[in-house]
Amino acid sequence: MTVTVARHVVPGPDAERFAERLSAQVADRIDRLERSADAIDFAFSTALVALQAHCVADPQAAKLETWEATVSATQLGSALFAVTSASEGAVECRIDRKMRSIPVIGPQPFADAGNWLSAFWLAVVCREQQRMTQLCEIPLERLRSPEGDYDEFTYHWVDVLQTYWLQRPGLVDKLIAAIETSDPAVARTTPRDLLQGVFYPPINLFYHFVRKHEEGFSPALVEALKLHQAYWTLDEERKTDIDGTVALGPLAMACLAYDGKLPIEVESDYLPKHLLEHGWLGEFPT
Repeated sequence: MTVTVARHVVPGPDAERFAERLSAQVADRIDRLERSADAIDFAFSTALVALQAHCVADPQAAKLETWEATVSATQLGSALFAVTSASEGAVECRIDRKMRSIPVIGPQPFADAGNWLSAFWLAVVCREQQRMTQLCEIPLERLRSPEGDYDEFTYHWVDVLQTYWLQRPGLVDKLIAAIETSDPAVARTTPRDLLQGVFYPPINLFYHFVRKHEEGFSPALVEALKLHQAYWTLDEERKTDIDGTVALGPLAMACLAYDGKLPIEVESDYLPKHLLEHGWLGEFPT
């Protein structure tokens, strides 16, 4: 039986125009990257907001503009790590339907585990296997925040995903470490509501996915979406924050499960239908 989890964000009359304005800002920031990539993190964060805005106006991601916003965010996420992983020269990146030569800027604080997870989720949603591989080949130590912004479970979690995708040994032990260190009694830097509502649910979903637990994945996905909703509706400020529109981590896990033929008995605008079911795959080069 399919369970429906309603999204808390309701599109207003200007939702489509707001999304269009954000996409125009993203396009402008993409064009600037060929002169300097110093603000690529700002371009990436803006692209993530634009993606969420398009999904407000187009809850099932049925419009080409929503797919274009998703692809641009994915390309920017990959480019962010490409330009910070080299020390000189330029990298060739396809962004916004065009090959671009972007000057490298070397290691930067914003090339951290948090942005890595967002970039990886997007690559999974777009089924961009080459980008997934490139991201997973980034050494874990390079993703550590010098300010100690993340609890240790975050790095264990990145290690799990890299190990899984690159088929390295030790996946089970690494997953156990990620689960154990994400316990609120152990993770002290991450606020408890953020940990339980946003960071932990994808780990739990991955656990069911790698076990090929057909009976457990959909209930875990329902729980993940309800926790996501609870986090983003905890107060009035969060309710109006567009960042809660799409549950990006659970969406990526659902994409892996969907492609792995696990039944997805959940419908929700937090998981835009045509992103989950890769309805736009192959529409244009990504």
